[in-house]
Amino acid sequence: MDTKALRQKILDLAIRGKLVPQDPNDEPASVLLERIRAEKQQMVKDGKLKAKDIKNDTVIYKADDNLYYEKFQDGTVKCIEDEIPFELPEGWAWCRLNALLNVCSSKRVLQSEWKKEGIPFYRAREIVKLSENGYVDNELFISEEYYRQLNAEYGVPKVGDLMVSGVGTIGKVYVVQKNDCFYYKDASVLCFENRTGAILSEYARYMLESEFIQRQMKEKSKGTTVDTITISTAMMYLCVLPPLKEQFRIISTVENSLKYVSSINDNKNDLMTLISHAKSKILDLAIRGKLVPQDPNDEPASVLLERIRAEKEELIKQGKIKRDKKESVIFKGDDNSYYEKMGNTTVCIDEELPFEIPDNWTWSRLQTCCCKDIKRGKSPKYANSGNALVFAQKCNTKYDGINLNLALFLDETTIEKYSDTEFMQNNDIVINSTGNGTLGRVGIYKDINNTSSTPIVPDSHVTVIRSNNCVMADYLYAFLKSSQSILEKMGEGSTNQKELKPITLKNMLVPIPPYKEQMLIVDLIKKVNTIIRNVEANLN
Repeated sequence: MDTKALRQKILDLAIRGKLVPQDPNDEPASVLLERIRAEKQQMVKDGKLKAKDIKNDTVIYKADDNLYYEKFQDGTVKCIEDEIPFELPEGWAWCRLNALLNVCSSKRVLQSEWKKEGIPFYRAREIVKLSENGYVDNELFISEEYYRQLNAEYGVPKVGDLMVSGVGTIGKVYVVQKNDCFYYKDASVLCFENRTGAILSEYARYMLESEFIQRQMKEKSKGTTVDTITISTAMMYLCVLPPLKEQFRIISTVENSLKYVSSINDNKNDLMTLISHAKSKILDLAIRGKLVPQDPNDEPASVLLERIRAEKEELIKQGKIKRDKKESVIFKGDDNSYYEKMGNTTVCIDEELPFEIPDNWTWSRLQTCCCKDIKRGKSPKYANSGNALVFAQKCNTKYDGINLNLALFLDETTIEKYSDTEFMQNNDIVINSTGNGTLGRVGIYKDINNTSSTPIVPDSHVTVIRSNNCVMADYLYAFLKSSQSILEKMGEGSTNQKELKPITLKNMLVPIPPYKEQMLIVDLIKKVNTIIRNVEANLN
């Protein structure tokens, strides 16, 4: 379930008058607006407001022709029927934002006035956090003395005022609470002063957060570099005003509804966490030989590795591959300890083994499981278009597997520099070998995703693992996926320049099951993942 969409639906129903029933005994919003306009006019006469303060005030009404019109202070009238997106219930009214809230900004506070303690000083980023979380770990302050001076000369946000992020992530709303004491940055934050008594602050917040107002904010805030809400545009937002008593009913119903949505979201997040843990647990059980039962009649994995070595010897004789002088042979001795023979040297590796495996399994180095040398791709020469692609880190996505739509084009004049084995093949495992935040990410390439059969080469930031015939690619992928958190920590170099070296991958110890058990493991993982994907799809 998309809880964000559900929240927006509730707010949409609220501002359309469809969330709570109307009471014909409620004082109409139009009467409320008339009273406010009269009060403003009197304040001008009394010198408490200037004429320019109300020059933009307008009256929106429905004429006898059933069309909506807007009357301005100079007496001109304009049909605004095209602006009206939906019909309102009886007793509700359309108006501009400045009829309800006074939009203003702060006195500019210079960076030289910022302090490490004192009265909190909020920028747009702090308002965003307050809006989303209700609290913020603030890092900027002004002195108490300066705050008192600003309050005396210009005023500060008061209880019930609405603070709105006006730059970047625009339209986030925070209602000033009783114990709040802060100042804010000019331009990046706007204060919607709620001093008329026409609108309740919480209803105003729901209205401002509704898709109806949010759309106006986005459409009318296009800046040259970043989106920006200006005072003049904000004042002219088209708003929806219910009777005051109905605002109370709306607030109560919305609050209860959003508690329900929050509960759903919490349960959803808990379930997603459980799902993530389940995925990890399944892979962990798989590589430890605890996911499916062992069959004593299965050919032992040690025989598989003997066959791999025999096949390599034949290829060496044929001159197709070169002998690896550091080729590893891992075996279990009569003392039940594991030994590794490399050249003329044999050592016990018990202390290197991370966990116990079943008797018919064996350990191997990752390179032994591969039919080609583990290495990265070449640094490519790119083109704006073409018939060949370059597989880069970004193609190996965090959540959605391999995405070839993110691949760039290879300059086809360089394609002859690549041997046949360097092109991506079905079931190639790719590991991001550089990059802060992506290092160690594991994916598996399936040629069914390459619908056009376009040649693809890896770039120098990914390492390709290609399994031999005795170790299933999907099993090897499951092992490497289960080890992703370990791979992330195996990077070498400075913080921003860490790399996962091919030699590090080559030397990884891999638990190898019998081939038949590999098939059972892979099949069960696929079935479980199908169930999990269905659950995730229903959650979303």
